[in-house]
Amino acid sequence: MTASRPRLYVDAQFTSPYALSVFVVLREKGIDFDLLPLDLDAAQNREPAYTRLSLTQRVPTLVLDDFALSESSAIAEYLEQLFPHNPVYPQDLRQRAKARQVQAWLRSDLLPIRQERTTLVVFYGCKGEPLSPQAQAAANTLVEAAQELLADGRDFLCGQWSIADVDLALMLNRLILNGDPVPANLVDYARRQWQRPAVQEWVQLPRPAL
Repeated sequence: MTASRPRLYVDAQFTSPYALSVFVVLREKGIDFDLLPLDLDAAQNREPAYTRLSLTQRVPTLVLDDFALSESSAIAEYLEQLFPHNPVYPQDLRQRAKARQVQAWLRSDLLPIRQERTTLVVFYGCKGEPLSPQAQAAANTLVEAAQELLADGRDFLCGQWSIADVDLALMLNRLILNGDPVPANLVDYARRQWQRPAVQEWVQLPRPAL
């Protein structure tokens, strides 16, 4: 273990899917840490004290001793190597690559979904307008890929739980919790991932009013 207690900087509304992902990694590994919210609307992430820590000036940022790291995928992989107990990625190399592929895709694609179904839908219950044609096309792509990944009725993407399951469930819940049509098996899958204690701890965090 590191000498000092890790610090995780997240958004003050606790709506960042990427902060959620790192929070779950830390909890799944049983690592005690301090949760430090930043008011992004007040540009606290642009203040000098934070910009010295975060290369990207975004959340999440994890600080362990004198080492600060931003970007959720990088943080998760670093924690997996530093604290190999209670793994959050598959041990099989191909399955691990598959999990990372899903994570990278969810972070780099499907922008219309992220724009029209923000995480305010998931964590505040805010409903959006009907999807635009572009967002519906992205939703179709998401559903088709998820169906392929879970084609044999498996409970998890890689045969066992991984942090990629939380990331995929979050993206699906942008649609599900808005009331958009999603196949029943994917609704069940997302619900199962959402019931993990670490995820529920994040969901139940007290949030400021919008």
